[in-house]
Amino acid sequence: MIFYKAEFELLTGGTEPERSERTERATAMQSKVEMFFVEHERSCHIAISNIMYRKKKALLCVASRKNVLSTDVVKEFAKSVELEVGKIEIQEITLEVYCKMLQIANRNDYIDDDDDICEKLGIADLNRNYGRRELRFSESILFDINTKRELLRKAKGLLCDSSLSTEIERIYVKTQQTSAIGHPVHYMIGSDDRDARNQILQILLTSLYQNGRIQSRRYAEINFDGNDYLPEDAVKALYKSCAGGCIVVSFSEEDTVDSEHARTGADVISGLCNIMRENRNKVLTIFCLQRKAEKVKHVFLEHLGAVTIVPITQETVFDSRAKEYLSLLAKEHGVSADRVLYKKVNNGKGYTAADLNLVFDEWYDKRLKSELYTQYAGLETANKQVAAEKPKGSAIEELGRMIGLCDAKKVINQALDFYKAQKLFQSKGFSAERPAMHMIFTGNPGTAKTTVARLFAQIMKDNDLLSVGDLYEVGRADLVGKYVGWTAPTVRAKFKAAKGSVLFNDEAYSLVDDKDGLYGDEAINTIVQEMENYREDMVVIYAGYPDKMEGFLQKNPGLRSRIAFHVPFADYNADELCQITALIADNKKLKLGDGVNDKLLPIYESAMASDDFGNGRYARNLFEKAVMKQASRLVTMDVDKVTDKDIEQLLPEDFEAPSVKSGEKRKIGFNQ
Repeated sequence: MIFYKAEFELLTGGTEPERSERTERATAMQSKVEMFFVEHERSCHIAISNIMYRKKKALLCVASRKNVLSTDVVKEFAKSVELEVGKIEIQEITLEVYCKMLQIANRNDYIDDDDDICEKLGIADLNRNYGRRELRFSESILFDINTKRELLRKAKGLLCDSSLSTEIERIYVKTQQTSAIGHPVHYMIGSDDRDARNQILQILLTSLYQNGRIQSRRYAEINFDGNDYLPEDAVKALYKSCAGGCIVVSFSEEDTVDSEHARTGADVISGLCNIMRENRNKVLTIFCLQRKAEKVKHVFLEHLGAVTIVPITQETVFDSRAKEYLSLLAKEHGVSADRVLYKKVNNGKGYTAADLNLVFDEWYDKRLKSELYTQYAGLETANKQVAAEKPKGSAIEELGRMIGLCDAKKVINQALDFYKAQKLFQSKGFSAERPAMHMIFTGNPGTAKTTVARLFAQIMKDNDLLSVGDLYEVGRADLVGKYVGWTAPTVRAKFKAAKGSVLFNDEAYSLVDDKDGLYGDEAINTIVQEMENYREDMVVIYAGYPDKMEGFLQKNPGLRSRIAFHVPFADYNADELCQITALIADNKKLKLGDGVNDKLLPIYESAMASDDFGNGRYARNLFEKAVMKQASRLVTMDVDKVTDKDIEQLLPEDFEAPSVKSGEKRKIGFNQ
């Protein structure tokens, strides 16, 4: 189906009719519009979208199922609705534009119901919402129609190992057939660069259009991955709407190791390929995949059956061939390649056209500033500005102010640096894959494990490292079901809810049961599987005491290997506890008076020897008791003489050491 906008000059016009008269005229045309559709065997629907009487112009929206729209058909329609026309201009449009023009026709009363017309044309399903899973597709129109020579020249610049040039030659072979009655072949493009892929599409479609293999300049694109659902009725409707044209199917995901995920993707691909096969002689289909997605490619081919697929793949070139390509780019830009440019090609390293375009662009930018536009030579590049950027948000500042925590701060800074490096160096081959960031926090009570987890979630959110960035705290009761068969679904539901965020499991060792094979084991086994499923958009953090966490890790062989970072939270020493007290006071807008540290040091040194020493929690409790004691001290003073300084300052006598029991100090580290 091909959609058009037709604009023609009215030979009769004049003054704008009154609203009532205009409505009467429009309503009278409705039956004539329907009759024209029926007389043309429902293959060509033309509707008046708007008549501009003063400008003596009219706009039509047209949907043609069989033939390319001619001016004769437009004149025939105009005569049927009693309009005298002069000059006619016809332009192909997208389905989206057609539907909008149809809505305007409805508002102007030239048609009775635009939804009814969409039903008759078989395109209504494209506008329906399938439980918020409507089909997402885009449309484009071919505008630039190049000669065969120009197309071959462009193909050479895309390094498609001659497959594209060979296919262009095949398309231009003259046949006795003057119009398309079917498609002998369809295509599969392998490219990791969207710009290069789009250029290949334009070259292919232009060649096919010029040789009558497709009749429409419009093409639609479905872009999906293994997680997406494609409503079957909508896909069928899209194929129906593209009869005479092309549909581009872009699968935007590389091969996956997740078997469940791969199975879901294969089911979607299977359904799509079934619809493609049913329409293969009416609609040309071009599949676009990642270059190295061999498994995905095999799934597509497996479901395409007897359909012939022509592969168009960007090649990888080395050494002299890469330099030859760079030289060609330089010539096109009116400059000469030099040693600096050629040195950017490493011997033995393979390059795609996209890689070499980036190499050339970087060299050419520097050359422009150093030779032609020297006034800009001293300005920084965008990359340098990105490199100089500091992490965003208050959470990173709060973490920086916290005492100790060297290992935790190091890990978080590594994560931030990694994502910055991706932005800066991805074009130079730096890994584009997101590494698993799952962690285990081990430490005694009060060492800030939960606080750091909360800050880490906020930092990831502030710096766009996670799509959501919330913190989900769970314990055994949240993960283990009450009855047989409940645990695994419960765990999966928690992971699904925490997608894009941080899942924090404090005292994770509580999942370990006294006996093997109980609910806790089922929870841990499911956790291991879900950690892999959500590795790209979730961080799972387990926390607990060092000795008990080792037992948790030993429960499942795959658990330890899926945890990228083991972060120890050491006990605080007396000096650090004094600093923590000062930090708490500062956060409360209070100050520690002279001599407070001298009072605190022996208190903390004594407390550290206790079995139930609470680290930072102990310091907070001591501080809160000091605030209460300060209040008692202030109310016994002469109220009129109490100053602002008295209120905002804690004195040594406000801090009192609680009674503690001596004992062996808990040690950090795993049992050996």
